[in-house]
Amino acid sequence: MAKQTKWQESISVGFQVFAKDGDDEFGAVREVCPGGRSEFLVNIENGGDHCIPLDAIVDVHSEKVIVDVARLPAATRRLIEHAHDSEVPGL
Repeated sequence: MAKQTKWQESISVGFQVFAKDGDDEFGAVREVCPGGRSEFLVNIENGGDHCIPLDAIVDVHSEKVIVDVARLPAATRRLIEHAHDSEVPGL
């Protein structure tokens, strides 16, 4: 993917995806611009694969993609909010 001037780094498969820098990740990049579309495919923990538009990205750095969840559909925001619900504390 061509480097975007507003980001510090280009997106690559395997990068972790965050709602805010410093928060826990909610997923990982599975594919960038599938089919030439301006979005990337993310596996949201406990939610499966979902496309996120490139214009929702705030920054990309240190192999992390930071997105503005307010720019995402309500259903995707709900999945992100519950990404860690099935985790057992202390494990």
